[in-house]
Amino acid sequence: MSRGDRKKDIYLDDVDRQDFLKTLAEACQKTGFEVHAYCLMRNHFHFVIETPQANLVAGMKWQLGVYTKRFNIRHKLCGHLFAGRYKALIVDGCGNGYLRTVCDYVHLNPVRAKLLSAEQKLSTFRWSSYGEYLKPGRKRCRWLRVDRLLGEHGTPKDSRAGGRQFEQRMEIRRAAETGVEFKALLRGWCLGSEEFRKELLAQMNEKRGAEHYGQEIRESAEEKAHRIVLEELRKLRWKEDHLGQRRKGDPAKVKIALRLRRETTMTLAWIAQRLQMGTKTHLCHLLYWQARNAT
Repeated sequence: MSRGDRKKDIYLDDVDRQDFLKTLAEACQKTGFEVHAYCLMRNHFHFVIETPQANLVAGMKWQLGVYTKRFNIRHKLCGHLFAGRYKALIVDGCGNGYLRTVCDYVHLNPVRAKLLSAEQKLSTFRWSSYGEYLKPGRKRCRWLRVDRLLGEHGTPKDSRAGGRQFEQRMEIRRAAETGVEFKALLRGWCLGSEEFRKELLAQMNEKRGAEHYGQEIRESAEEKAHRIVLEELRKLRWKEDHLGQRRKGDPAKVKIALRLRRETTMTLAWIAQRLQMGTKTHLCHLLYWQARNAT
C-alpha cells in the first residue's frame, strides 16, 4: 500500500482513478505481476500482488512514478504525490487462508472507511477488484487473477453461480467483521505460519543487504530486456553489430524500443544505449512521433 504525500488525495476525480488502473494494467504487462485484489481509496491504495519474476521494486517504482507524472501533467502540478516508499507485507500463499485474509481486508476497506451504508452492497463501491470478481470472465480485467481467492473461499468454479456464492460469503464476512483477524496486517512484516516466517528469516540471513537484492532485481529486469532484443534481432535476421550499422532512427530499432517500453521497466537511457539509438532525449522524440503518427 502507499499513501498520498502529507495524507493528501492521490485521485481528484474518476478520470484519475481510471488512469491509475490503466497504469497498473501497463505495469502488469511489463513485469508479469499477478493482481489478486486492489482497492483505491481517497488518499491511498492497496494491492495484493504476486510477483513470479521477483521484481516488486522495479514494478512499483514504475507504477508510482508513471502515475505521478501523468497526474501532475493532467492537473498542471509538480512534485511528489506519494509519501515515500510503499509499504509491503509478505503473504504466505500456501492455501491456508492467508491470501483470503489479506484480500478480504482489501475488499472491505470501503466498509471500514464508512463509505457504504448498511443497506448498500459491497459491490456498489466501484474502485476495488471486488466488483470485477462478480463479472463474467470475458468482461473482467485481464490482469486480475481470481482463481486463488475464489478457491480459498470455497468457490470451486469461476462462473455466474460461483460469483453469487462468493458475494454471499463476502456479505456474511462483512456483517461479522470485528477487525480482530486483521490486526496482523497492521503490524509486522509478514502474514503466514511460524514455519513460513522462519523460512523467510533464513533466506534473509543467507542474502543480507538491500544492495544485494537490488542487484538481483536489476539483473532479472535486464535479462528479460536482453531476451526481447535478441528475439527481435532473430526476427529481423540481424546480428548484434547491425544495431551499430543502422541509423539511430531506423524504424526497426524504433519498433524494438517500443516493445521494450511496453514490456519492461528499463529506462530510456538503457534502451537508447542497448539499441545504439543516441541519447535518451533523441529516443524520446522518436517514440513520441511514432505514437503520434500511429494515431
